[in-house]
Amino acid sequence: MSDLPIDAPALLEQLQEWARTLGFSQIGVADVDLASAEPGLTAWLAAGFHGDMQYMAAHGLKRARPAELIPGTVRVITARLDYLPRDTPPDWREHERARQQSPGEAVISIYARGRDYHKVLRQRLQRLADRIAQAVGPFGHRVFCDSAPVLEVELASRSALGWRGKHTLLLDRAAGSMFFLGEIYVDLALPPTPPVTPHCGQCSACIDVCPTRAIVAPYRLDARRCISYLTIEDDGPIPIELRAAIGNRIYGCDDCQLICPWNKYAQRSPLADFDARAPLVSATLLQLWGWDEAAFLRHTEGSAIRRIGHRRWRRNLAVALGNAWRETGDAAIAAALQSALPEPDDMLAEHIGWALAQRAA
Repeated sequence: MSDLPIDAPALLEQLQEWARTLGFSQIGVADVDLASAEPGLTAWLAAGFHGDMQYMAAHGLKRARPAELIPGTVRVITARLDYLPRDTPPDWREHERARQQSPGEAVISIYARGRDYHKVLRQRLQRLADRIAQAVGPFGHRVFCDSAPVLEVELASRSALGWRGKHTLLLDRAAGSMFFLGEIYVDLALPPTPPVTPHCGQCSACIDVCPTRAIVAPYRLDARRCISYLTIEDDGPIPIELRAAIGNRIYGCDDCQLICPWNKYAQRSPLADFDARAPLVSATLLQLWGWDEAAFLRHTEGSAIRRIGHRRWRRNLAVALGNAWRETGDAAIAAALQSALPEPDDMLAEHIGWALAQRAA
């Protein structure tokens, strides 16, 4: 622990003001004792719900032990950064659901339509840490943004940023769930901000709406069935039995958030970084299928989407095109798929073959 003489409550007030100037929506402080979260984490891993994300099992309980991950840590500063684009219309949830019902449109999760959030959030967290250092002198800290074994939702829910919803995401009464979370592990004994009361009640809308039934119970997600996992994290074949349920979602899935009543209060980001790029918000599946690897890299420069690579991108599109071919019978879809054959990559060839077979299904 830092032995710097500080007025911790006053520093927390300053922190919150500095955070607002950096675009953060809310700041909290969590204690590092997460022992009560360990049984749930252990059970989730034991059930295999992490799928092929082996790093989660490798890190084990270190995720629930901040002081083991970064020795000397006594508090975690938690941060919320809203990401709805600045020009998001009032009826955005209805608009997004309507696009899901248009088989030929390409649906990309809202958070991924602008700049890569890892870069945006990490830079601002580091600038916040720099402000602290200017005020108190050098101190022990490390910035995290979805980049290490950190129980982000657990820490955020213990520090007044919201409560864990039944879909396992963090919810806030004034902001819904359309935001990113980040953390700064520190050796400063800041006063923890108390947790808030949960407000999901008897609502099960997120569980009921999940296309692949990935939310197997309240607060329990089987990532192996989650469309976000299947289209982003998993680099192998998408299970055949789940392909139809993916519909026209080619990167991520927002269904459990679109249906959540609290997201009528979701906040627009003040940052231009999260403004949607045209090709990622209004393109058709056929337009995106026409991208070669160079076009994919050009259009996804600075985007989180780039990390899945062109191969996985084509795999996802093939599934969506197969679903659209089944729904519409549009011969242009079959022609576009057929033109990609022969495909030397066995996995892509299988997905294209599956897609072409859907009209007869």
